[in-house]
Amino acid sequence: MGDAPDSGDEDEPDAETDGGLRAYTVRLELVDEPGELLRALAPIADNGGNLLSIHHERGNITPRGHIPVEVDLECPPDRFDDVVEGLRGAGVNVIQAGAEHYGEEINVVLVGHLVETDLSNTLSRIEDEADAVVLDLSLAAPEGTGGISSARARLAIDSGRSEEALAAIRSIGTDKELTVVEPLLGGDA
Repeated sequence: MGDAPDSGDEDEPDAETDGGLRAYTVRLELVDEPGELLRALAPIADNGGNLLSIHHERGNITPRGHIPVEVDLECPPDRFDDVVEGLRGAGVNVIQAGAEHYGEEINVVLVGHLVETDLSNTLSRIEDEADAVVLDLSLAAPEGTGGISSARARLAIDSGRSEEALAAIRSIGTDKELTVVEPLLGGDA
């Protein structure tokens, strides 16, 4: 009786309590086949993770023809690497692990024939090649979707990776004949 936990209001460092858990986001890429989502979720539970939410859009296909799935989970910090390795060990393609570790945001503006050059592909390439997450996108197409348009993208990136991410975005812009208007880095702009 003395060992039984009370209502859980005590602030104990025990990993089983909320105080010992941390929220994480894992982005996966799954094949569109029956059972794939279930197969991808099992390693999370098997390695001490607790599912918080799953965002799964079957209509949104990655450049490789797979379905992106974003999973929010919680687990003790010392178990997160086990969760990620469990996913990879099960053959799940982990695109990004631990999105909350992104410590920086940048805004870029893309100008050109955004729709005709496949805006969805451009955004997927930015996420893959610049290792960024598109948090927000605003598109202006005053001449209609067939004309010149502009898009402002707010991106989350790892701290200290601004130059590397921008170099990747410049390369994508060159490939697609888009003008990339970059942010002023290191200032209050």
